Amino acid sequence: MTTFKAFVVEKIDDQTELSIKELNETFLPKGDVLIKVKFSSINYKDGLATQADGKIVKEYPFIPGIDLAGEVAQSSDDRFKKGDQVIVTSYELGVSHFGGFSEYARVPADWIVPLPKGLSLKEAMIFGTAGFTAALSIKRLEENGLQPENGEILVTGATGGVGSMAVSMLKKKGYTVVASTGKADEHQYLSQLGANSIIGREDIYDGKLKALKQQKWAGAIDPVGGEPLASLLSQIKYRGSVAVSGLTAGGNVPTSVFPFILRGVSLIGIDSVYCPMNERVQIWNMLSSDLKPTNLNQMIAKEIKLDQLKETVSAILKGEIRGRVIIEM
Repeated sequence: MTTFKAFVVEKIDDQTELSIKELNETFLPKGDVLIKVKFSSINYKDGLATQADGKIVKEYPFIPGIDLAGEVAQSSDDRFKKGDQVIVTSYELGVSHFGGFSEYARVPADWIVPLPKGLSLKEAMIFGTAGFTAALSIKRLEENGLQPENGEILVTGATGGVGSMAVSMLKKKGYTVVASTGKADEHQYLSQLGANSIIGREDIYDGKLKALKQQKWAGAIDPVGGEPLASLLSQIKYRGSVAVSGLTAGGNVPTSVFPFILRGVSLIGIDSVYCPMNERVQIWNMLSSDLKPTNLNQMIAKEIKLDQLKETVSAILKGEIRGRVIIEM
């Protein structure tokens, strides 16, 4: 029987305990396909999954990790055979189903995307859910009419996973990108990714909310949410749109109807978790071609091993990670 190492979260009283454990296949949940994981990556949700009050995990012990890429080891589904290179992100992976922080994972076949030509397994995890979310945001904004000639597009939380990916992808597509960050020492990094200009968080939200402010941006990609999103909406140009995918600044958005009914602004919700498989495959193919940044490897803050995960998930919750962190198994 195959034995392997995994990063396991256990709950003792009201606290969580994080450790690397030696396990075997019987520990894994049911599924159609057993995958030998080569790479995973760290997302904000993974950090929350390690916290007792993170509201992600409901049953323990648990293996987090909402992303994985690897090779099929066993399959009872005809769509996949041993040796196939595959990607799994979203659905219940790393939330209610054991995730990618493990040398092996067993998942339903319906969750699996074949690795597209033009992407390596490592590159797929540099993208991960963050890159997928950024690409889906761009696709939805363009379906709503956004084009480079419409004006500047804002990316908030620009040093984070979604933000850094969005900056680089938008630049490749010819957009004029304004990157917002609260980290003054990261301006050079954002310029290297493709930002045309960089502004501080206070340039979007200075602590005061108004129904309408001066029109500045043709569109925005926002993984931040909260009051900054409310302020951002009041500054979007006529018939512009905002794609929101996160809530690092909170889930409450105290806005008014005025940006929507006086300027025709659209607020587009981005959900990567249950994105239909046909669109999911389309997005991954775009990531392997039209949306693949030339500086993709610069997105990595670092590459780590399983035994470095504990300190890294703590860092992402504190906002201390820029770009992407991937785990090599």
